[in-house]
Parts: sequence; structure tokens; C-alpha cells
Amino acid sequence: MTSFDTMRNHWWWRPGWNVGRRFYTWHLTFEGQDDVHRLAAQYRDAIVPLGSVLTPVPDQWLHLTMQGIGFVGEVQEQDVQAIVNAAKVRLAAVPAFDVQIGPHVPDPEAILLHVHPAGPVHAVRSAIRTAIGDVLDEVPENVDGFTPHVSVAYSASDGPAKPIHRALDGLDVAPAHARISSAELIVIHRDNQMYEWEPFATVPLG
Repeated sequence: MTSFDTMRNHWWWRPGWNVGRRFYTWHLTFEGQDDVHRLAAQYRDAIVPLGSVLTPVPDQWLHLTMQGIGFVGEVQEQDVQAIVNAAKVRLAAVPAFDVQIGPHVPDPEAILLHVHPAGPVHAVRSAIRTAIGDVLDEVPENVDGFTPHVSVAYSASDGPAKPIHRALDGLDVAPAHARISSAELIVIHRDNQMYEWEPFATVPLG
């Protein structure tokens, strides 16, 4: 594994974000996915000795980031609903599938678990991007550079990475298996140094 020496605080305010802002985005979420929750709990247990340098993600907020639409107030809700309707058609052509989550890969802002196989996840994202393009003149975010992953903890400060490497070195955990049968459009915020959301729509896969 590639290593690095320094962790970065994940919770700095990115452009456009501040307390109170809400954002429409598509995620895959893991409600009722007990094996994913089992794996996340094992990582949470492993980082307990590190204290507050990492922010563990509770089961409720585990997610696979897919594709943003825009900030609430900058995108018309009628357009968002039209995107949902378009996504119902596009995603009906994408079969439900199984994935494996883990093991972790090094990252200076999080403990990331890669998702395999990546192909079906890319197919979902592509269908969602097409649905957005059915409604909006421009699809936000880059089509390239997307790597499916689930974060089980975020870096909460700048500091040395060695304690985190040490806590995870030799951690023997079995990857999790999950069934992906829908994509969720959510309204997300990060007011509390956590990605939290309200659901807007759930769209089933084929």
C-alpha cells in the first residue's frame, strides 16, 4: 500500500459550503445492510485508541457518493423532480447487483474502503448523469476521476498519519458484501462535521 506522512482535516469548508447549506446529490446508502455495518463497526473499534483525530461514520450515514446536482435554492425543485422521473427510466435499464466493500486503502482525509466490482457502480452513475442531462443544460461534476468507495472515518484534524497507519496495520477484517438495488437522491449537509441528509427520492434499479 502507498503510504503518506500527514493527515488533512476533511472538514474544511469547501467553496460554496457553509453552515445551513443543503445540497441535492445521489448516493448509494446501506440501510439494512448488516454486513456493511459489521465491517464499519470493526473499523470504528480499531480507531477508538486514536481519540478525536478521526471522525467515525455511524451506520446511518454510511454512503457511496455518486453524483451531485446542485445546492438547494440554486436548482429548481421542479427540475429535481424531473431528474428523478428521468432517472426512473434510465435506472430501470441497470440491473441490481452485488458488491464487495473493502479492504481499506490509504487516504490523507479518510479511511476509504474500495468497492468491487466498480463497473456496475459506474453504470448507475452514468445512468444518473444521463438523467440529469435530460433535464439540465449542463451535468455538474467531472465524468472522469470517479472511484467507488465507502468512507468509514474522516480525518478531523491536520497531523501525523503514523498513528493511523499503526492502528490499521495488520487489521484482519473480512470484506463486506452488499446488494445494490436502488439509488437515493438525498438533501445533504455537513453542519455537524458529518454528512447527514434527508431523503428526497429512492429510485429502484432494474
